[in-house]
Amino acid sequence: MNPHHPIGVFDSGLGGLTVLREIRRLLPGEDLLYVADSAHAPYGDKSMAFIESRSIAITEFLLERGAKAIVVACNTATGAAAKLLRTQYNVPLIAMEPAVKPAVERTRSGVVAVLATRRTLASHNFSVLLGRLETDAEILLQPCPGLVERVEAGDLAGEGTRELLRGYLEPLLARGADTLVLGCTHYPLLTPLIQELAGPDVLILDSGIGVARQVRRRLSEAGLLAPEERTGRERFWTSAPPARMHALMARLWAGEVELARWVESEAEDDRRSPGGLALEPT
Repeated sequence: MNPHHPIGVFDSGLGGLTVLREIRRLLPGEDLLYVADSAHAPYGDKSMAFIESRSIAITEFLLERGAKAIVVACNTATGAAAKLLRTQYNVPLIAMEPAVKPAVERTRSGVVAVLATRRTLASHNFSVLLGRLETDAEILLQPCPGLVERVEAGDLAGEGTRELLRGYLEPLLARGADTLVLGCTHYPLLTPLIQELAGPDVLILDSGIGVARQVRRRLSEAGLLAPEERTGRERFWTSAPPARMHALMARLWAGEVELARWVESEAEDDRRSPGGLALEPT
């Protein structure tokens, strides 16, 4: 590994772009590799074994392409696979942690709500996080099935998404929640709609900037930060058809994307990569 190698980032789909954006903002000189496993999103309704298998395969794919660090930009994959990945790979591995601690520090009403997938809220990691808190604040847990699918379809403000969110938010607000923690990387893409529905006095927190700071710290400690004078570039892969995903990914990234397809294949060919994955041109 050397400072000129890229950072590998992955998510079950497009939500990790919210983390990638913060990494790019904080580390403009770094080359970034991003894998969106959109063909299998959401991970929240998948088995732990499935998520572990996908996470290992994607990590090996990124390491094969020179990644000097891996960012698990997915709360569900963090809960299911981050510990396993850390035992198998000797590179800095940075994972997600819902911003519950800053939320309980900043709530005025003493009621905090966490929006996440069912698997994230039921994970051992999340239980440990709650167990570390020393607070009198009430923490409400709200699973949000269907929201990831809305984001993956590019529906960030349609009536269906609005009604789904309203159904999740109204009971939380009725119980006095004044701080919302977005515990899925897809959800920050819905922040404008969430803020509209929750009202201007409700604070909305996510983990993107915290993860980016952790990436910078870990790379600095390892002597792997890219030179500041560099201009970093991004490369993107999706397990869904690129023709279907390209426009949406470019829209969410707010810029042009170099997108290739990443597919599972048992065929032996020159494009074969670890984990039984192969590259397909767009």
